[in-house]
Formats: sequence, C-alpha cells, structure tokens
Amino acid sequence: MPEGPSIVILKEAVQEFKGKKIKEASGNVKTFDPAILKGKKVLDFKSWGKHFLICFDDINIRVHFLMFGSYTVNAVKDRAPRLHLRFTKGEINFYSCAIRLVEGELDDVYDWTSDVMNDDWDPKQALKKLKAIPDTLVCDALLDQNIFAGVGNIIKNEVLFRIKVHPESLVGKLPPKKLKELVAEAVNYSYDFLHWKKEYTLRAHWLAHNKGTCPRDNIPFTRKYLGKTNRRSFFCTKCQKLYT
Repeated sequence: MPEGPSIVILKEAVQEFKGKKIKEASGNVKTFDPAILKGKKVLDFKSWGKHFLICFDDINIRVHFLMFGSYTVNAVKDRAPRLHLRFTKGEINFYSCAIRLVEGELDDVYDWTSDVMNDDWDPKQALKKLKAIPDTLVCDALLDQNIFAGVGNIIKNEVLFRIKVHPESLVGKLPPKKLKELVAEAVNYSYDFLHWKKEYTLRAHWLAHNKGTCPRDNIPFTRKYLGKTNRRSFFCTKCQKLYT
C-alpha cells in the first residue's frame, strides 16, 4: 500500500495536467460513469495521507491504492485501467485501486492538520488526539489516519525503531518527551521516505522494516502481527523499550 510520500510523488508527477481539459475518460470503475469527466478541466491535484485527489469545479475524484494499486503517467500497462484520463498531450491511468466521487468542498471532508506532509500539519493536534487514547498500542496509533494521515506500516516500524519504543507500548504510558518524539519522527521519517523514494534508495535505508537483525544490538528482530490493525511489526526487544 503506497504511503503518504508516494502519493506526494504522484501529485508532483501529474502537475503538467493541471488546468487542462480531459479529452477522454474511461475505465472499469464501478462507482460512477467515467464519461462524466470528459470535457472537465482539472483545477488541482491534492493529497491527503494515502488519498490522491483530482479536483474539478463541481466534484472531486478520490483515488485510494489499497494494497496493490498502481498508476502510469504517459504510459499504459497490458491490462484495463480502473480509470483512464486522456488529455490533448498525455494521459494518466490508475490500476487496481478504489476510486469514488467526493462531492462538496474538500475542506469540509478532510482535516488537513492531520496530514503529516501537509503545510497545515499541526503537531499539537496530534498530541491532543494521542492523549485521548491512552490505552491504544503505539503501533495502532501511528497507523490511525485521523492522527497521522499518510503514515503506513514502513514508516510505523522505522519511527518506533528510531525512537526506541516497543510497538506494544501503550500511548498513555509514554513519557511526555517520548510522545513528542513519536509525533516529530512521524513527520521527519515521512520526508526522509520522500527523499529516498525519489532517489530510488528507500529500501537501502530501512533499519527495521523487513529486516532480520537489529543494527544497534546485533540480535534478531522479533516479527509479529500486532494490534487491532494486525500489521507486521519488526522490533528489537533489547533497545526498544516496552512502556506498559
């Protein structure tokens, strides 16, 4: 599943189509007739967490890539796209993703202060939301899109390793300083992710995610599916402290 930084990269990749009219729209999307987009001008492209948004004057399109979604810009794959948008010069194709219409003002739908890569990100709001869920495991809290929109499993594992916190720690048991580190590193690692993703070196920088040995203590990482989200966690039982 693409995480927030990957959606930011997509947003940057399609800027050439901003202000352009759609000449043809098709695909096997089930939630609306893609033909309604023909002739519409793209006013903007936005992202909120893992959501990619295409903005028009009266409606918006939301694309969620789920686990195996993908896209191409000015290229095609050898299978039918979920949504195909052709412009006078160029095209965008989306595959194996969930696409739906979002009506109304996006500001009424999305809380931009919860997007870790948005200019309106508010760390104070994140801390307030965390303090309201003291009995939540930190591995679940980091994946809560209402608090950390854009953070996915890779970022979760790497952030917890960076700040030396065990994923089964309770949010309410973290010292204030450690809680602030959690919030800060969720943002810091997201921007590191973006930089490394653009360099095609992201995997080379993983210290915990999908790794077998702790680089700090040289002992095997523990691998478990944890929390209500039941996502894979990679952690060191020696250097990542359990707060319960």
